Amino acid sequence: MLDYNLAPTNKNLQGLFALRNFEIAAQLLAMLVAIRFLGISLPFLPMLAVSSTLALVNILTQLRLKKDWPVTDTEFAVQLLIDIVALMALLYLSGGSTNPFVSLFLLPLTVAAAALPSRYTWAIAGITLGCYTLLLFYYVPLPAVPVDITALGSIWGTPPDISGSHAGHDMASHNMGSQDMAGHSGNFGLHVLGMWFNFLLSAGLIAVFVVRMAASLRERDRLLAATREEALRNERIIALGTLAAGAAHELGTPLATMAVVIQELQREHGGNADLSDNLRLLRGQVDNCKTILTKLVASSGEARAEGGGAQALDVYLDDLLAQWQLIRPQINVRAAWHGPQPSPAIFAEQTLGQAIINLLNNAADASPQGVEIEGLWDERELAVEIRDRGPGLTPEMANKAGRVFFTTKGPTHGLGLGLFLANATIERFGGKVSMFNREGGGACVRVTLPLSSLATEERK
Repeated sequence: MLDYNLAPTNKNLQGLFALRNFEIAAQLLAMLVAIRFLGISLPFLPMLAVSSTLALVNILTQLRLKKDWPVTDTEFAVQLLIDIVALMALLYLSGGSTNPFVSLFLLPLTVAAAALPSRYTWAIAGITLGCYTLLLFYYVPLPAVPVDITALGSIWGTPPDISGSHAGHDMASHNMGSQDMAGHSGNFGLHVLGMWFNFLLSAGLIAVFVVRMAASLRERDRLLAATREEALRNERIIALGTLAAGAAHELGTPLATMAVVIQELQREHGGNADLSDNLRLLRGQVDNCKTILTKLVASSGEARAEGGGAQALDVYLDDLLAQWQLIRPQINVRAAWHGPQPSPAIFAEQTLGQAIINLLNNAADASPQGVEIEGLWDERELAVEIRDRGPGLTPEMANKAGRVFFTTKGPTHGLGLGLFLANATIERFGGKVSMFNREGGGACVRVTLPLSSLATEERK
């Protein structure tokens, strides 16, 4: 059973849950320091209600993480919006954009850029910027901080000299300081506007560069997963090839024995016409098995089977269809080829032909009443569609077919190798196999191949 707690989005929500616990603790500590030690008169009860609501949301998040279903990108984005709303409420109650903690809006934006697709990141960037902009105009002002500047000066610098000889100098200094404070108050609005502009630039940079980095990491993980899957599939094919070579070697002896016995029976019962015909048919099937095993051993480890040669594409498809109808003569086939004439020349690859025959066999097994095959090519690509009127594909079949040894015929009728080997062979030529249901019932298998991989130049 799939463990959704190991999924990246679930892990991201677990990390957000832990981060929010730290965030709630930091909010309570900041309120305590501001009210108890700095003497700032804050609306404590409303701010405590906001932090308590956020704590309740985190408790519900913890309960949700225990459920066995995946976390979607939308759900994770909603969780971040909850943090943004809580932060805006706290900042509204404590000075708005003049609060030094207003830059915390960058935290949910950074998390979104690292964990979510770009459309969610840009949406959250717009929301945080909008919240910041509103806090420039609507907020509860912070009261003046009751801090004794003279006392701070005595701590950090030399205590002021209040002797009479320096009274005039002290008065001048006091006046200058008053002018500096007045200038600071006049420029405070410009300072706040600069903070807002800095937030705008920071949000844009995060939304652009962090999103690109996160997308690159996700693409790397996807490629690594595809590489691991391909390596596993190649290991299975190598193991299957080794077993096939061993089976070919072991089957040689019993087939030779059967041929000798059939030859003796033909000599002894040559006068019996019915038995002689049956023995002749049996001898032909044994010889056919020996020919198949000989080809298997001869082509083992070769990129191309030795019997291949250059052919026009439409001729190759005609020969392939004729070869298959010798195997399944009872199947009614409707075939059509479409493409520019004269058709391009390709190398008649035996393994590719066997892959297409495997797909035709699967269609014939699903739809004994008839199969349709259509080929379409242009200057760059060949597409072959094999259609049947069988029961169609279930979601499980569409997901597993071609990637693992999967069969719907039961263990006595199929091993699930045909589609797996066909898919592996076609992908080796740079092609693709796609399966989908047809309108009106049945399934369709589409094979697409780049003609450059079937070029007539000899490949080593």
